[in-house]
Amino acid sequence: MALALVARRQGNWDQGVAYFEQALALDPRNVELLFLLADTYGSLRQFPAAIKLYDRMLDITPNDQGAIEGKVCIYQAQGNLAEAAKLLSGINWQNSDGEVLSNQLRLERNYGEAIRSLQALLVQVDFTPQQKVDFQLDLALMQRLAGKTTGAKVTAEQVLSTVEQLYKDQPRAIFAAQLSLAYALVGEKDSALRLAERATVLRSRAKDAMGGPMFEGNLAVVQTLVGENSRAISTLTQLLQTSYWAWSYSLTPITPALLRLDPIWDPLRGDPTFQKLCEEKQP
Repeated sequence: MALALVARRQGNWDQGVAYFEQALALDPRNVELLFLLADTYGSLRQFPAAIKLYDRMLDITPNDQGAIEGKVCIYQAQGNLAEAAKLLSGINWQNSDGEVLSNQLRLERNYGEAIRSLQALLVQVDFTPQQKVDFQLDLALMQRLAGKTTGAKVTAEQVLSTVEQLYKDQPRAIFAAQLSLAYALVGEKDSALRLAERATVLRSRAKDAMGGPMFEGNLAVVQTLVGENSRAISTLTQLLQTSYWAWSYSLTPITPALLRLDPIWDPLRGDPTFQKLCEEKQP
C-alpha cells in the first residue's frame, strides 16, 4: 500500500494500481485499500472500476459514508445527477464535509437551496479557520452564480482577511488558491490571476503529479470568473488529458459531462473550442 501511494504521487499510476491490487490479493476485505484503489481509478477516470470497488466496500461495511460519497462523485462526473441524488438521500450530513451535496446542488443549478444549506452549515458547525474559508468560498461562488453579486463580494471579503494572514504565515498553494478565488469574486482580476498562477507553481504537477493539477483546475475557474475565457479553455484542454486527484469544484478530474453541466463554465459556452471539449470521447 505504501509503495502504491508513493507511485501514484509520482504519477506512476499503472504501477500504483498494480501495488494496490497486490495488497488487496493479500487482504481482500481491507476497506481502506478498497477505498484507495477506488479513489485511484476515479483519478484515472476509470469510473466503472471505481464503482465496483465502492460496491465491494458497501458489501463489507453497509452504509459506509466514504463509499457512498465516492459513488456520488463518480455519478456526477458521468453526468448522472439522478443516480447521484438517490445516493445523497442516504448520507448523514452530520458526519460529512458537505462538499458532495454542495456540488450536486450547483450542478442541478439549485442555488437557493445551496445558499441556504451553506449558510446553515457555517452557523451550526464549529469549523477551523481553514475549513470555514472553504465553505465561505463555496457560498460566495454560489451567490455569484445565482446573480447575487453584492452578497458574493461581501462573503468573499470576509475570506480575504483570514486567508491573507494564513498565506503570509505559510505561503502554501492551498492558501494562494483560496486567495485567488476570493480576489476573483471581489473583482480584483490581476491579484486573482497572479495568485492562481502562483498556486500552480507552489504545487506543480512536476512536484506532485497526483495533487498538483488540481491547482490548475482552480486556475481555470479563476480565469473564467475574470473573463479570461480563451486561457481558461486552454487550461481545461490540458486537464482533460491529465489523470489527477481533485477537490472542491469537482471531486473527480474534469470530464466532458462536468463541463456540460457545471454553471461555472457558462461564460465559455459560446466558444466552439469549448463546445468540442464537452463532447464525450469514446475510448
